Amino acid sequence: MSKRDYYEVLGVAKTASESELKVAFRKLAMVHHPDRNPGDKEAEIKFKEVNEAYQCLADGQKRAAYDRFGHAAFSQGGAGGPGFGNEFGDFMSDIFENFFGDGRGAPGGGRGRGGAPGRERGADLRYNLEISLEEAFAGKTETIRIPTSIACETCSGTGAKAGSKPRTCSTCGGYGRVRAAQGFFAIERTCPNCHGRGEVVDDPCPSCSGAGRVNRERTLSINVPAGVDDGLRIRLAGEGESGLRGGPPGDLYVFLSIKPHPFFQRDGADLFCRVPISMVTAALSGEITVPVIDGSQTQVRIPAGTQTAKQFRIKGKGMPVLRSREVGDLYIQVSVETPQNLTKRQRELLQEFDQSASDENHPESAGFFSKVRDFFVSGSTRA
Repeated sequence: MSKRDYYEVLGVAKTASESELKVAFRKLAMVHHPDRNPGDKEAEIKFKEVNEAYQCLADGQKRAAYDRFGHAAFSQGGAGGPGFGNEFGDFMSDIFENFFGDGRGAPGGGRGRGGAPGRERGADLRYNLEISLEEAFAGKTETIRIPTSIACETCSGTGAKAGSKPRTCSTCGGYGRVRAAQGFFAIERTCPNCHGRGEVVDDPCPSCSGAGRVNRERTLSINVPAGVDDGLRIRLAGEGESGLRGGPPGDLYVFLSIKPHPFFQRDGADLFCRVPISMVTAALSGEITVPVIDGSQTQVRIPAGTQTAKQFRIKGKGMPVLRSREVGDLYIQVSVETPQNLTKRQRELLQEFDQSASDENHPESAGFFSKVRDFFVSGSTRA
């Protein structure tokens, strides 16, 4: 399959300046980065394509050659020639690191070109926490236990056995990168001996086998603020997995889910509660007692003639708005219940009422059937 035009890949004109190229690359790289699209092969392919296009166009000599000869400028010993594959991928990775940090979601945690080698950042962790609607209303402090990796206490995270220490890598001189000539290009890639760390452990720590970290279960306290909603993510910086050999730790992300409630349904800061009422209460009026999310109760006045689905608003009895003094409302939706299992006398009373009832007692049904009659009458007239 033929390669797409590099300018088309980045979405820029052929006259684009270096700053325009950089902005386009940064935007696309962030969208298609593998960390943002785990398991998405198409995103991974697009990410590599964007990197390849920028690596070429950001270099003045390469861009001049590409503008003149296209992709053919880098075949047969050029950028796409034999032996270039790994160096090309590493070079693109290094470009991305210069933009966004160490390439693993830790801006500023890596190293720039010519700087000291960076420590490998620990992985981010995820914890799923389910809470009740009442806990989301009031907020809470939750204690959780998570399996993770922490810095080895025996070697203080260095990975070296007690009495020894890591030595500077002789292959890269502690830089973490090595250069290789590829045609008229000088390609820089990760050092194969120290894997970019700049140091080598000859006598590894027996407790962590030279990794500088060990697996442990940690206990953490999480503050869940009042007003949280389903799907909210809480980030605990530095509470993730420890990095290799003294590298910075990752972050812990706590994803909240809220259990279904037996009475209330939530819509943002507002709560809805369906309350069945008797036919007599709906017809003659009355008061009902309804629950409130804070554990209290309140009275709602039902006016005479109330119909099913009528809503009553109770201001300020909903959910708090996160990090705000605002509070939502509680909406009571009534449902008129039809009596069941009637006695003989109850049936007689209802029949007496039905015989004496008029259209004024049932204006909605009377109006509906009147319209139905008018519809069929007008239809027969047209026929």
